This record gives sequence, C-alpha cells and structure tokens, in this order.
Amino acid sequence: MIKVNARATFSPEGPFSLTTIERRNLQPKDVLIEIKYAGICHSDIHTARGEWGPVNYPLVPGHEIAGIVSQVGSEVTKYAIGDRVGVGCLVDSCGECSHCHQGEEQYCLNGNTGTYGSTDRYGQITQGGYSTHIVVTEDFVVQIPDNIPLDAAAPLLCAGITTYSPLRHWGAGPGKKVAVVGLGGLGHMGVKIAHAMGAEVTVLSQSLKKKEDGLHLGADHYYATSDPETFKLLAGSFDLIVNTVSAQINIDAYLSLLALDGTLVNVGAPADPLAVNVFSLIAHRRSFAGSMIGGIRETQEMLNFCAEHNIASEIEVISADQIDEAWERVLASDVRYRFVIDISTMGQE
Repeated sequence: MIKVNARATFSPEGPFSLTTIERRNLQPKDVLIEIKYAGICHSDIHTARGEWGPVNYPLVPGHEIAGIVSQVGSEVTKYAIGDRVGVGCLVDSCGECSHCHQGEEQYCLNGNTGTYGSTDRYGQITQGGYSTHIVVTEDFVVQIPDNIPLDAAAPLLCAGITTYSPLRHWGAGPGKKVAVVGLGGLGHMGVKIAHAMGAEVTVLSQSLKKKEDGLHLGADHYYATSDPETFKLLAGSFDLIVNTVSAQINIDAYLSLLALDGTLVNVGAPADPLAVNVFSLIAHRRSFAGSMIGGIRETQEMLNFCAEHNIASEIEVISADQIDEAWERVLASDVRYRFVIDISTMGQE
C-alpha cells in the first residue's frame, strides 16, 4: 500500500486533522496522481456531516481533483507520467450495465463508486482529494487542457460538469432562455457555460448584491427572488431553469416562471424533500427534473468546451489548515465562488 498525507474529519462535528491514509498499489490499469489542487464542494459538507446518510469515519472528502500523473500501471494506454489530469465524483462503475455502455457511468445500474465514502471493488472505503495522492483506474481519469490553470480547473470536475450536463441535455443554446437559480459555486459555472452555449441567461438570486458579478460572468439579466414582483414579471418566461441551490425553495413559484414545455432541473441537493403541486406542472406541460454529474466522456467534453471558450472557475485558494474556516464560509455563502485547497500545504499543521 502507498501511504500519503491527508486531511480527515473523524465525526459529523469534528474539525479536520492531518492524518495518513493508504492508497492501493497500482493495478495494471491504474494511474497514481500527485494532487496539486482540490476544490471544496458543498457535497463534501453534506456528506461529512451525515446529512445524506451514514458515514464511515475517518472521512477524507474531495471530488474536484487536479494534479499530475506520477506513475502508471503496466497496461495504461491513455496517460503518461507528467500529464495534467483530473478526477471528479466517480472513480469506478460496473462497466457492464446499459448505462455504463452509454457513457452514463454516473447512473450505473449496479451502483457507481464515489471518489470518497464508497466501497470500491477491492473492499476498501474510498478517500478523496483532500490528500497528496490518489490512485484511480485510467478510465475514470480525464485530461485537463493546457490552457486551463490547474487550480481553476479543479472545480470544473464537479461544479463544471454538474451544470454543463443539464444545460447540454436540455438544449441550452441560441434562441433559448435559461435561468440559473443561485450564484454560488455551481451557479457561477452555470452562467458561464450557458452564456458560452449562446443562450439568453438570467440569474435568479435572493438579493441583488452579486448582480455586478453575475453580469460580468455572462448573465444578460439579474433578478432578486426576494422581490415578489420578480415572479409576476417573469411568469412564463424560461425554456430551462437550473436550480443550483441546496436548500428549501418554493418549487411551485419557480415552475410558474417556465414557458410552455419548459423544464426546471434540480442539481442542488437539499437534505429535506421538496414539495411540488402537480397543477404547477399540468398547467403548461412543464417538467420538474433532476440531474447529477456527467459521465466520464461528457466530463472530458466539458473540459474541452471550457478550454475552447476560456472558461474556468472563479476561485479562492486556501491552505490545508484553513479547511474548517472555508467550510463555515461556504455555509455562510461567503465565497466567490469556489474554495480550492493548495495541496502543497497538506503536511503543514
């Protein structure tokens, strides 16, 4: 086994501590990645604090991983030492079901293997990117284009693909009116990507305090949802709404903003159920949908798209000893727009 430094939490309330974890020895198709940067996703917090189910502690979160290949297995053909690579939310799937064959590993019928907190095919609990190295089978590694800085690329592996996938699937593009609910880690990427796809983009945020940012990122319009007039003014306006908020919102109010045959897609994942009045859907043949991340093929497509359009995440780089503070700031929406850990600081207390 390969021993590496990591930051782990040992309980739902616990702070992060420097620890040592083990990575498996390289199998023939495995790639050893020296992690340079790891993004902090709200999912890390939900998971580590037990809000999405039981957790095996200690837990090393992190599924927005950017680094350099430092070693390859004997049968690896896709990557070489020195390549700039990324790892997102998945590190394996069955590879045999119909969804895997379609390149939709995130919806693996036999259950995919998450980058952290899952049990892998070797019977080990996976540990994520808040660590110096990770071993991943080459089929779940993606190449990071040269013109995207590694630190700003890391959040693309979750925030980028989580918004790209529904925008692509539901046809965001010229002639389409797209709204993004929330301008946070996910939302700011949704605005950038929808704008690059050619859609007319509107941000729906609680207040107007980030309006200047939103317009700079590519939004055409920006409205405060705390103003009741917003819902009257924009009724029936949008072909697609992407809700990035991981909190309770009035789904019926947002459904009223959809045009005929419009779709509201949830990518934010609140811990509690969301209520929907079926008449909000029936009235104008509207749809309420959900979307996870994308498969590996689509994730690479997203990275190439971002490289072509000079898109990267807006980040604040922190040291490993600032993770606890960063989590609290994420919960307070005090980040513009993604924290990224400089893994070179991992061994420092």
